[in-house]
Formats: sequence, C-alpha cells, structure tokens
Amino acid sequence: MSAVTAGRSARGLVDLVFRARELSIVAALAVLVAVTASTNGNFLSGQGLTDIFLNASILVLLAVGQSVVVITRNIDLSAGSVVGLVAFTVGDLLSADHSRGVVFAVVLGVAIGALCGMINGLLVSFGRVPALVVTLGTLYVIQGVDHYIAHGRQINAVDLPPALLSLGNGSVLGVPYLPIIAVVAMLAVGYYLRSYASGRDFYAIGSSPEAASLAGVPVRRRVMGAYLFSGALAGLAGVLWLSRFGTVVADAANGWELQVVSAVVVGGVAITGGVGTVYGAALGALLLTTITSALVVLKVNPFWQQAITGALLLLAISVDRLLALRVARVLRRRNSRHGS
Repeated sequence: MSAVTAGRSARGLVDLVFRARELSIVAALAVLVAVTASTNGNFLSGQGLTDIFLNASILVLLAVGQSVVVITRNIDLSAGSVVGLVAFTVGDLLSADHSRGVVFAVVLGVAIGALCGMINGLLVSFGRVPALVVTLGTLYVIQGVDHYIAHGRQINAVDLPPALLSLGNGSVLGVPYLPIIAVVAMLAVGYYLRSYASGRDFYAIGSSPEAASLAGVPVRRRVMGAYLFSGALAGLAGVLWLSRFGTVVADAANGWELQVVSAVVVGGVAITGGVGTVYGAALGALLLTTITSALVVLKVNPFWQQAITGALLLLAISVDRLLALRVARVLRRRNSRHGS
C-alpha cells in the first residue's frame, strides 16, 4: 500500500469514528431531553428552549475557539478569564458613555480578547513555553487585572445602552440573536478548517508538529494564529455575556475553563491534537448546557453538575485514547496485509 493510500485510509477511518462520536452526542441529547420532558413538561416550553440556546451560545463560541487550539495539540485555560475581563471593561466604558454603540463594544471586546490571545500565542509558539503553564499563568494575571479595574464595583443593566441589552435578549423572526451569532461563527470556522490549506495545517500540526514543519507548514505562525483566534472569540463572548446578563462583577465566567475544555473534548476533539471538528465541540457545549438546565428542572443538587461534567471529561478522554489505539491497530493490520 502506498503512503498516499494509507494516509487516505487513515483519514477516512478517523473521520468515520468521529462522525459516530458526533451522532452519539445527538443521541445523548435526545435521550436527556426526552427523560427530562417526561418528568417536567415545561422543559420543552418555548421559553425553556430559548433559555437553553441562549445559555449555550456563549459556551459554543468559546468551544469553537478552544477547539482550534486543541486541534494543534495545545490548550487555552484563560478563555473564561478573558470573558470576565472583556465583560467588565466594556461594560464600564459603555455605562459611562452611552453614545458608544454595539459596534464599538464588539470591536473593543474582540481587540482585548485578541491581545490576550496574542500574548498566549507568543509565549507558546515563539517562547516555547508549555501551553498548560502559559495559559494557567495568564488566567490568574487576567483575573488580577480584572479585579484591579473593578475595585469591587459592579456593572448594572440599567446603566448600559438599551441597544447592547437588545443584542443579548432580542431576536429576529423569533430566533434570538445569540444562537445566530454562535451558529454563524461555528459554520464559518468549520468551513475554513475543512476547505482551506491553511485550515488543514492546524490538523497537520496536531498530528505531528515535526512532520508538519518538515512539510513546510509554518508551525509557529499557525499556533500563534490559533491562540489569536481563540482570544478574539473569547472577547466576542465577553461582549455577549455583558449583553445577555447586564449585571457583571469582576469574576464573571469564573470557573468556565473546565466547561469549555469539557465541551471540546466531549465533542470529539482529541486532547492529543489533530482530530475533531468545531461542530462536535458545539454539540458538546449544547450537551453540557442542556445537562445543567435539566438538573435545575429536576431539582438536583448543583454539586452534581460539576461531578457530571468531570465524569464526562474523563470518559471522553478515555474514549479518545481507546479509539486512537483501535484505529492504529486496524491500520497496522491493513499495512501488514498489503505489505506481505
């Protein structure tokens, strides 16, 4: 078997495996919704579904950005703290001057997020510092900056421009703006990763950084771009958080790091890099959000939300490892058969 044919077989097998993973998430969602709705009929009410999609939208944006980073065999633990910093900083400026509109808020939020992502990217790609160490450090630095700016203050919805609040709570033809934004971002990023050579470079880096470098892929620039993109989406998520909730304190989105990483890994993006899609990551985010809503409806202790999230993360990582070993074993058998 030639190297090209073997590569195509490997990609086809991996695509099949992770397409099955995405379908399994859809099945899990259907079962969860059916069980919860049978216990409490209000779970599938119009308002109930709207709340689920609104709450999932921000996590979907973060998961899409995080998935690009994880595909390159890295991680970004600072996304939640970027959301908090952007939400408070933008809210502070808009509450002082209502003449600054939604466009200003979005541009400023994305710029702040991109700056945080650029710092992460520079340290990881050019400084060659492990991603876990870098982003854990920037997580605490960004939180510290956020608390310094806040000085114990709180942003209130009544102090914000009505146009910004309508972004987080308004709709077009009955469909809320936030899910539309999240879906558009997911589709755009998914198309780019699948259809452009520079998008496929991210997968090549995650599969083998050394081989990607030998093949002429600008590894450092691509990793830098992944972090820049993740930071920019986290900045946009921060603006949407502000518009959705209105009332913001310094520790907004605190602790979301586990949820974002869990959504990505549960969605089939391998923590070891090189495999997965943003569609799966978005489904993972929707699944975690639905679990949270279901537990509230079923009046289950909030502790179990964190326990279930952690259990799903461990299960997903274990499944990824077992699938990787299974795929490698099947490919070795094929190669040995064709080589003999």
